[in-house]
Amino acid sequence: MAKSCTRRRRGSATGLVVSNAAIRPRFYRLQLRIQGSGSALFAQTQPGQFAELQVSSLSVPPADQIPDGLADVAQRQIILRRPFSYCDIEVENADSVRLDFLYCVLGAGTVRMTTLKEGDPVSILGPLGNGFSVPEGKKAAVLVAGGMGAPPMQHLARSLSENHGDIALTVIAGARDAESIPFATEPDGKDDAIIEEFAPFAGEQIVTTDDGSFGRKGFVTVHLENWLTGAKYRPSEIVIFSCGPEAMLAEVAKVAEKHNVDCQVSMERMMACGIGLCQSCAVDVKQAGSKGAVYKLCCKDGPVFDSKDVVFGGKRQNI
Repeated sequence: MAKSCTRRRRGSATGLVVSNAAIRPRFYRLQLRIQGSGSALFAQTQPGQFAELQVSSLSVPPADQIPDGLADVAQRQIILRRPFSYCDIEVENADSVRLDFLYCVLGAGTVRMTTLKEGDPVSILGPLGNGFSVPEGKKAAVLVAGGMGAPPMQHLARSLSENHGDIALTVIAGARDAESIPFATEPDGKDDAIIEEFAPFAGEQIVTTDDGSFGRKGFVTVHLENWLTGAKYRPSEIVIFSCGPEAMLAEVAKVAEKHNVDCQVSMERMMACGIGLCQSCAVDVKQAGSKGAVYKLCCKDGPVFDSKDVVFGGKRQNI
């Protein structure tokens, strides 16, 4: 039986910005500190869960600080919170917890987030959703991250290292090209390149880019297939955790099924409310005993699902 994440309490708290650093063009790492009563709530966050940040009150940055192509988008009015996965959580003491988020500047909300500075308050709702679980009897875990699917993988890597040290950890992380790697690691083009943020936790890293500009050339799914083919562990001893574009997750699921390996995937949807009220984040999931599918909500039932249960490319997934 898996050591699964049970339904936990959620709430709101105010975090103060510790830092908001640009780690490469359009990629930022935001650190928030929560102190007092709210810290205990967020200290229990499980890898794969997420938070909703309030960004509607933030100002639009000066025109010369807005990335190309986003000048018009930046002016849009923001009403709803924005969902973000945690890339790291550090419990500093009984009354203080630090939350780290990676974000890519793509729209009105993230453009405004670039203006956050040390000491600014940010309203946070969380922890939300259900995270990854660790099945019993596993000897090896493979974390497969694609592009901005990397943040929850970093959080999971730390958790596995600290709480499941007997499980060998391999990270397979990739992106379209060197500039799309959402970490501070400087691209060097070498086949044996590593991502420094994973180095303290993973015994093995395979870093890839589609064009070969950083790490090995090729899709992460190809390298996952190669790793499983040469694995020294039995299929029942391996578990795959993955987050990234849905097309990638669909291929990860196929590879896992081919090799009869357990696999959990973190899905992405537009999660407007984050608590299951707006019903806007439907995921098609197979119905037990039937060839049909049922709706599950990414924010409430996920975002982590067993890969065997997801109907990838389901017609109803974007209602």
